[in-house]
Order: sequence, then structure tokens, then C-alpha cells
Amino acid sequence: MYTPKGITTKKYFELPLKVLFEDDYLAAIHKPAGIEVSGNKFRTLANALPKNLKPSSLSDATIPQPAHRLDYATTGIVLVGKTASSIRALNKLFEEKKIVKTYYAITIGNMKPNGRIETTIDGKPAQSDYKVMESVPSERFGTLNLVQLHPKTGRRHQLRKHLFSIGNPILGDRDYALDGLILKGKGLYLHAYSLEFEHPFTRKPIDITDELPEKFGKIFDGKRE
Repeated sequence: MYTPKGITTKKYFELPLKVLFEDDYLAAIHKPAGIEVSGNKFRTLANALPKNLKPSSLSDATIPQPAHRLDYATTGIVLVGKTASSIRALNKLFEEKKIVKTYYAITIGNMKPNGRIETTIDGKPAQSDYKVMESVPSERFGTLNLVQLHPKTGRRHQLRKHLFSIGNPILGDRDYALDGLILKGKGLYLHAYSLEFEHPFTRKPIDITDELPEKFGKIFDGKRE
């Protein structure tokens, strides 16, 4: 059996993952809630990738590596490089902001129909654009909103911090929450919904989507544009 360079017989984390896109260069997978993308722990998404993806047949094939991160509690798309050159190319696309990211969140409280949040994060410029897709009354929270989000920068906890900064925290967020409005046991209502970019090697337009989690549908009917 052919073993790509860099792939060893080390023990990998057994976690079945939904593969949304895959070719010889890269892949996109669905990250479930409650798992780190990478890090020093064994139970990470990165350690589960080799068991879920096909080995690349290209000469610089390597152990699949995530090209970006999602928070522990966030669900949605994670882009993965399968070759050394692809990992570099994907990192460059993110650095140059050539990947269009769309998230969905459920937020608490009355909001303007759309807006731009530019609160600095850790002293660095940050920008998030939002659009309220639908709102419903809530006995406990007053109003809940299904919000489409486009982060233009990639700061740590950016969307969570930005929405909290305008008084509309994400439902289920324990770190950035208003007193008495923490929803426990349901997880964070933040989902990385789509990625759009030009494939760095085939030059074809790539548009990957990952449907909203079922828990979103229990509050909203999943309307999107």
C-alpha cells in the first residue's frame, strides 16, 4: 500500500467526519461541536483527518492539516490541506482574505436589519458584517434573531466578541453573555456555513456549504438567502 510522505503508523483519533468536498489537494469537512480543531490533545479534529480522507496521490502528499480554526463550541466547515503546497496555498488565501466566509448565528435581543461591527479585538482592527434574516419573539430572551455573518478579518472569538459588543450575544455563549441570559446544555448557536474561493491549483471556483444544525431549525425554519 502506498504511504504518502509524512504519514506514519501513529495512532489516530477515531471520529467519523462528514466530508463536504475532497480532491487530491484539499478537503472540507464538517466540524462537530465540542472538539478542538488542533492542539496538544489527542482528541482533535486534526488527529481524526487521516482516518476520514483519502491519501493524496501527489508527490508532496502529507498528513492532512487544517488551514484555519473554529472555536471548540462552533460547528461548520473546516478547510484542510492534503499536500505541503496546498497547506501553504490555503494559508496564503486566508492571510490575503481571498476566502469568503459566511456564518450563521442565533443572537439575543433587538437588532438593526443589518450593520457593520468594527470594534477592535486585542488592540487589532476587526470587521464583521451582519444581516438579520429572521426574528422571533422569545419568552425568556425577548427576541431571537437568525443572523448571517461575514467576518472580514479572522481574530480570535471575533464574531462572539463583536456581537456581544453591540449587546446581542450569541445564544448559548457562556464566555460573552449578558447576566441571566445564558442558555445551558444546548451548546453555542454559531455555525460556519459556507466558504467561497478559487481553487489554488485547478483555478475552479469552489463554493462549499454545510447545512445549519438541527437545533437551529427548532427555533427558525432555516430560511436563508
